[in-house]
Parts: sequence; structure tokens; C-alpha cells
Amino acid sequence: MNSHRSVPRQQTNPSNLGGMAPASGSSSIRMPRFFKRMFKFPQMDFEMAIWEMTSLLIAPKKVFKSIYYHVQTKNTWHRPDPSFTYLLSFFLLLTALAWGLAYAPSFGAIIRLSLLFIFIHFVGLSLLVSTIGYFAIGRLFGPGGVAVSLTALRGGRGRRRGAAQGLFVQPGEKDQLEFGYCFDVSNRAFFPLYLHLYVAQFLLLPLLTRSPRNFLATLLGNTLYLSAVTYYIYITFLGYNALPFLYNTELLLLPILAFAILWFVSLITGWGIVGQGRMVEGLFWGA
Repeated sequence: MNSHRSVPRQQTNPSNLGGMAPASGSSSIRMPRFFKRMFKFPQMDFEMAIWEMTSLLIAPKKVFKSIYYHVQTKNTWHRPDPSFTYLLSFFLLLTALAWGLAYAPSFGAIIRLSLLFIFIHFVGLSLLVSTIGYFAIGRLFGPGGVAVSLTALRGGRGRRRGAAQGLFVQPGEKDQLEFGYCFDVSNRAFFPLYLHLYVAQFLLLPLLTRSPRNFLATLLGNTLYLSAVTYYIYITFLGYNALPFLYNTELLLLPILAFAILWFVSLITGWGIVGQGRMVEGLFWGA
């Protein structure tokens, strides 16, 4: 992972990054195009969505490398295809049914749990994170942001990761941060979180709740949550790191260090996030 990047050849007005509309009117049709395709299921590329889910676990960099070909042909970083969102929502529905049949007291509670998993945990969290990213990432890591000053302190000797690897080309590159792309990143970052906390935790729950003071249960539970958060942060980093007009995005990885320290302290003190933290109960909050 190379943490140095040089200044792109095509400079962008910082106001165009993170919430400000670009000078041209092209972005005004991006989100409506997404909404127009929301119910056109025959046009959705579910095969690509399945490939992305598999790649997010095996080689997550491939998912965001492919946006180069998309931006060259579609003139947007964002893929206006909700197939990934629908497919993951369907998986969450199945998972909610499993959790509900095992632990919910009534059919109504299972319905509420399904809605909670899909619209609050997944869509709600993705909208929240993508909104924060849309308004903050451009201002922090775009031209004129704090990260640019770090490049200047290095003497401007950084190189562009994408251009050096041939993943992105300079002519005609799109240097506009789009809300749709931020939402794409958040959706894809949620998938490993889903596998950890909604699938693996469900299967391991008898071990995780065996004894609140059992060290192995504490180790397993805390490590499961650390791995989930680490994956979420790392894939978020990969998503924004793929954009050639952002600088020093490796700073997005710093929270992983903080969570690793908290994980180590929790093991020393014997505090379990499942036992003492009651995180499983938190999944059912509102249902």
C-alpha cells in the first residue's frame, strides 16, 4: 500500500467535491437514472452483484478497480444499478427470518425484525455513512483539503497510485465526488459486516453466550466484531482510494488501530462485547 500520491494534472474546484453541484448539468440526471432503474429487474445485473460479493471477500480491490471501465463508458463513477442493494436486502430478509424463528416471540416481531434489518441496519446505515462521506471526504481528501498539506510536507514527491498502475488514465478523468458512488461504497462495505454479525454470529451464538466470563467466548466474540469493523473500514478505504482525485486516503484506515487497541484492552479486562456489551440484544432493538 503506497501512501503517496501526486497532484493530478486536472485540478478541480474544491467546491465541486463533497456536496456541491458541478458546473455542468450532467450530474442532475445521475440519481434519477438510478431511480428509473429501481424496478426494472430484467435490466439489473445480478450476476455482477454476485461477483462483487464474492470478490469483496477474496480480492476486494478488484471490485473498485472495475470502476475504471465504468467511468470510461458511462461518464459516472456511480453504477445506477440497484442489483447489489436488492440482493443484499434479500439475504438480510432470509437472515431476519432465521433470527426471528429462533429468538423472536411472535410473527409480528419477525416482520418488524425483517424491516429493521433491511431499512434501518442496511439502508439507513448506508445512507448515513454515504451522506457523511459525500460532505466530508471531498473536503478532507480532495484538492485544498487537509490531506493535500500532507503531500506538500513530503515535498510533492508522491505519485498517483492509479496512474502508475495503469488503472486510471489522465485524459477525461472524472473528478467529481458523487453521492451515488458514496452509497455504492457504503453498500459494499456492509456486505462483510453482514456476514460477520448477521450470519457468523447467528451460527456461533451458542458459543458466544455460553458464559459471560468465559475467556474463549470473549475472545471469539470480540474478535468477530473487530474483524467486521476492520473489513467495513478497509473496504470503505478501497472505495475512496480508487478515486484518482483524492489524496492520502490511507488516513481512513486509522480507526482500525483504535479498534485494535480497544480489542486488546477488552481481552485484558475480560469485557465481552456480546456478553457484557449485549450487542445481540442491540440487533433486536426496535423490533
